[in-house]
Amino acid sequence: MKARKAVTKQLAKRYQSANRKAKSHLLNELVALTGWHRDYARAALRQALLPEKPRPVRVGRKPTYPADLQPALVLCWAVLRAPASKLLAASMSYLVPMLRTEKALDITDNQAALLMRMSASTIDRRLGGERAKMRLRGRSHTKPGSLLKSQIPIRTWAQWDDAVPGFVEIDLVGHEGGNNSGEFCFTLTVTDIATGWTVNRSVRNKAQKWVFAALMHVTGVFPFPIIGIDSDNGSEFINEELKRYCEEQHITFTRSRPGNKNDGAHVEQKNWSRVRELVGYMRYDTPAELELLNQIWELDRIFTNYLLPQQKLVKKTRNGAKVTKIHDKPATPHQRAINHRDMRKMPAIRMNAAYKKIRVMALSRQILALTKQLETLAKAKGGTTTQHLKEAQS
Repeated sequence: MKARKAVTKQLAKRYQSANRKAKSHLLNELVALTGWHRDYARAALRQALLPEKPRPVRVGRKPTYPADLQPALVLCWAVLRAPASKLLAASMSYLVPMLRTEKALDITDNQAALLMRMSASTIDRRLGGERAKMRLRGRSHTKPGSLLKSQIPIRTWAQWDDAVPGFVEIDLVGHEGGNNSGEFCFTLTVTDIATGWTVNRSVRNKAQKWVFAALMHVTGVFPFPIIGIDSDNGSEFINEELKRYCEEQHITFTRSRPGNKNDGAHVEQKNWSRVRELVGYMRYDTPAELELLNQIWELDRIFTNYLLPQQKLVKKTRNGAKVTKIHDKPATPHQRAINHRDMRKMPAIRMNAAYKKIRVMALSRQILALTKQLETLAKAKGGTTTQHLKEAQS
C-alpha cells in the first residue's frame, strides 16, 4: 500500500500540469501499475497532493479499575495461595474486609468496593503476568489389603455425591522425595464429600497403628460427626482395627474398586490442592519434620476450610467428543457446611465462632514460616525433590 501511495504521488505531480491527452496516459499508467478502477485512480491522483488531514486522537474511556489497585489485588491473590480467578472473585467479599481489619490492606473504601466487585475475567487479565505454572505429580504408595476386603463393600465414585455432611473419603500421600527406600512420612487426608471439609494429619510411616491414631485425631477435630468412611484398598485402611471401630461407632465403612482412582475423586484432588501445593515433594523422614508437618496441618485446617472457596461439579454431559461441565457457585467448606439442610445447630455455632476469630494475614504468615522451616530441614539433609528428578530425566 505504501508503494502505491508513493507511485501515485509521483504521477500526481505530472498529472496536475498535464493536458487532457497526457492525463489520460498517466491515468492508464497508474491503473496498469496498481490494478485500481479507473475512477478510483482518477480520484487518488486528485487527492495525492492535498495536505493530509490530521487523524482525531482517540480518547479511551477511563479505566474502571485503576493501576493503583494492582498491589492490593496481588496481595489478596497471594494470601489465598494463587487460586483460580473465579474462586478469588468469590472470596473477595469476605477477604478484603478481613485484611483491612488486620491493617494488612491499606486501601480506601472506594478501592475496597472496586476490589470486591471485580469480575473473574478482569482478575484473569490483571493477574496474567503474576501466574507461575507448575504441574507436578505424586506417586502412589497403595498396596493391596488382605482378604478382609471381601467383608467391606465396594463404593463407586457416583454413590455419595448427594451425601449429608459426615461421609468422608480418606487417602495417604507419601513424602518420599523421589527416594522410595527406607522410612518416610505420610499424610492422611480426610475429605468430607458434601462440604469439602478437609483435615490432614501426618504419620511417621504407613503402619496401620499410626494411620489409625491419625484418623482418631482427625475425627476429634472434625466440626461434625463422621458417619461414613470410604478408603482405597491399602492394608493401612483395610484391617480389623478400623473395621471394628466403624462397627462399634455405627460408621458406614466402604472401599473403592481396585485400580479405580476416580472412586476416591473427592480426596484424590486434595493431594495437590491441600498437600503438595503447601509442602511440596521433598523427603520428610525425621521426627522434627513430622512435628512441623502436623503444626502446618493444624493451622491449614482453619485456613483452607474457612477461607478457600471451591466449586463442585453439578452436571456433566457428553456430546460426541465434547464434554460440557457445569459447576456450582464457589463457596468455602465452612459456607457449605453451615448452609447444608442437614447440618445440626451446635456444629454450625462452633464453626461460626471459630470463623470470627480468624486473622487471615497472621495465619498466612504463620503457615509460611513453618513451611520455610520444613524446607530448610529437608534441604539440610541434601534430599532431592521429585521435581528435580523429573527435570533431570527430561
